[in-house]
Amino acid sequence: MANRPTRGYGKTSSSNKTRSRDRKGNGKFGEEKTERRLTEPMRLNRFLARSGVASRRKADEIIAEGRVSVNGEITTEMGVQVGPGDDIKLDGTPLTLGKQTYILLNKPHDTITTKSDEHDRSTVMDLIDLPKSVKDTLFPVGRLDRHTLGVLLLTSDGELGHLLMHPSKSVEKVYKIETEADVTDEQLQALVDGVELEDGPAHADQVAYLGDKRTIGLSIHEGRNRQVRRMLEAVGHRVSKLERVQYAGITTKGVRRGKWRHLSANEVSKLKKQVA
Repeated sequence: MANRPTRGYGKTSSSNKTRSRDRKGNGKFGEEKTERRLTEPMRLNRFLARSGVASRRKADEIIAEGRVSVNGEITTEMGVQVGPGDDIKLDGTPLTLGKQTYILLNKPHDTITTKSDEHDRSTVMDLIDLPKSVKDTLFPVGRLDRHTLGVLLLTSDGELGHLLMHPSKSVEKVYKIETEADVTDEQLQALVDGVELEDGPAHADQVAYLGDKRTIGLSIHEGRNRQVRRMLEAVGHRVSKLERVQYAGITTKGVRRGKWRHLSANEVSKLKKQVA
């Protein structure tokens, strides 16, 4: 029996019955205002991530480069424990666990998901109208390719960003896909059963027609480079339009293309619970 499409796929046309396959069968907007203090010991790389410097992996690189000092002493050991009262600096600038910034952007077409671009192309950061001191702390959570639209999260919270992107957390991503030709029932099933890509097998958790056979919804828990486009190519289809309509339960409802908003405290709390 066909299942209803995953929330975020949208409504289907009554003239074309929805078919789906399943592998297993907001509050007030604003920044998170809580000021956080270091109240117990933690590893130095985790402190850097929580202070908004970078993801924990990138923090390891920064420490190894000798850019971090603890109580006036340069350290290159990632496992160093820091605690209340310690003076921690990056390139001579003191670090604190201040408030973090969490942003939802409705990414438009022809925009690069990077902080800067060597070819001077438009990036997602160009769309965020915030003081430079705040923007400099932000980084995109994962990537959308240049021509993919929709939900993109940006944050200064390196720890949360790293967890959301980590494969072990299996964060759900939902896409609306338009193809140049009809997708058959057999091709829908193949997407769920799994297709072979150059970097290993990949499968959808759920797929569904959305009104016609050239528009489908697809959910996955992976996030490899151009994965959705490559999965459709593997079953013989070229994607003409791709939009991420949901990421970890966050949608672009109420946010026009190219615009952004702060996540609510409730949304941030739900994200943290998903990856706890």
